[in-house]
Amino acid sequence: MANLASLLDHQAIRKPEHPAIIENGESVSYHDLAVRVRQWAGALENAGLKAGDVIAVGLTDSADHIVMNWAVARMGSVILPVDHRWTDAEKANVIKGFGAKALISESGEGPPEMTVWLNDDFRAKAAAIDPDRSFPEDDDLPVVLSLSSGTTGRPKGPALSHRQMRARWLTQLVSLGFTERDRYLSATPLYFGGGRSFTMSANWCGATVIMFPPPYEPEALISAAGEHKATTTLLVPTILRRLLALKDEDALLFENLRLMLCTGSILHQEEREQVIRYLCPDFINYYGSTEGGGVSILASDHGLEAAGSVGQVVFGTNVEIVNSDHYPVDNGEVGLIRYKGDGVASGFYKDAEADREAYRDGWFYPGDLGRFDENGFLFLAGRSKDVIIRGGANIYPAEVEAVLLSHPDVEDAAVVGVPSKEMGEEIIAFATGAADAGTLDAYVRDRIASYKVPKAFVMLEALPKSGLGKVQKEALKKNAENFL
Repeated sequence: MANLASLLDHQAIRKPEHPAIIENGESVSYHDLAVRVRQWAGALENAGLKAGDVIAVGLTDSADHIVMNWAVARMGSVILPVDHRWTDAEKANVIKGFGAKALISESGEGPPEMTVWLNDDFRAKAAAIDPDRSFPEDDDLPVVLSLSSGTTGRPKGPALSHRQMRARWLTQLVSLGFTERDRYLSATPLYFGGGRSFTMSANWCGATVIMFPPPYEPEALISAAGEHKATTTLLVPTILRRLLALKDEDALLFENLRLMLCTGSILHQEEREQVIRYLCPDFINYYGSTEGGGVSILASDHGLEAAGSVGQVVFGTNVEIVNSDHYPVDNGEVGLIRYKGDGVASGFYKDAEADREAYRDGWFYPGDLGRFDENGFLFLAGRSKDVIIRGGANIYPAEVEAVLLSHPDVEDAAVVGVPSKEMGEEIIAFATGAADAGTLDAYVRDRIASYKVPKAFVMLEALPKSGLGKVQKEALKKNAENFL
């Protein structure tokens, strides 16, 4: 079973009628999923594609998207995730950047000479294919390109092999507790790494995937989870905040959920406590990267002393904090985070320059700064590129942001550095909530050293964020100098 999709054949034998995917009230059994995956893989081969080809999958968030991902994996080709929401120019840039041989689309858009249309004609041709044809069984073949940058400029991403993806999914079983008895509510775009990985790993271990793609109202999400008796789900911070607005003091919003996951950005302490109290008692913040997969988890049973951390290291990953000379530092010292493990990509896809920046002696450097405490909890200190050097002193934005977020009238905060002739760099703080600049200035001065106090405090209605809820600091930096 070297090919990841081989496990679907195994599930089809051991639990043929068990629902693999449920969408709009219709169920696809494991037997039917395994057959459909093989037939669609055969249809892709008949269209001229072969093992090793990069195939851009640009489908909407649907059961068909999951089946196509498995079909590309089954034939030994490489999944290039393409968000169907992108513009034609964005799609073309990523497709060209990775040398994709085809784009799979259902929207009627895409270059005619290289687009495979997922339509009635494709389905009819696939249904006539003998599913017993042979396919590659090589777990060193690349299976997915996990994009780690935007759609403009030069795209980059690591090529993960079947072996590496299997290691990541084993981590999810051990550290997150996924099981074959789960009913996973797929409520996050399948283009995103977490949404795609968790959905496919649920099938891989024999669980049921329930499709409930965005956009949706939070009330509808609660209703769908209850109707389908969902047991696990992955949600981004923006959705969690909308759900908390509906909290009930006397009952959980999700009665059947045994596990709720969050990735993309870290919730501050008060929000996390509210999620555990009002949404789901077993809540896990999952820290990681597209290149390295999961790094650490902050679970509900981790004490208050760990609330500001990203938790403890997951199964199968080794993590170190090192200085600029790449030597490990003592607990409590801030340094560069690096990690390695069976699920960490070996490098970027045909991009030696990116490899030189991020890989060293078998370790991957995500560009994050952090520290370990004496109990093995990992605390982030920001991005290495975001460190502010003010008057020769290193200032870590995460430290200042933590103080701002502790103010009861601050909902969200971000700190950036801007060039300064006098100090080298100056600190600008952006925040949302009911507080004002003068109040925050006094509040921060009472809690951190004077040289860490921002030069200016700017109140906004909302911080610019990505689809995964991460603050886009580059967007803030563009206008930050205006506030000096």
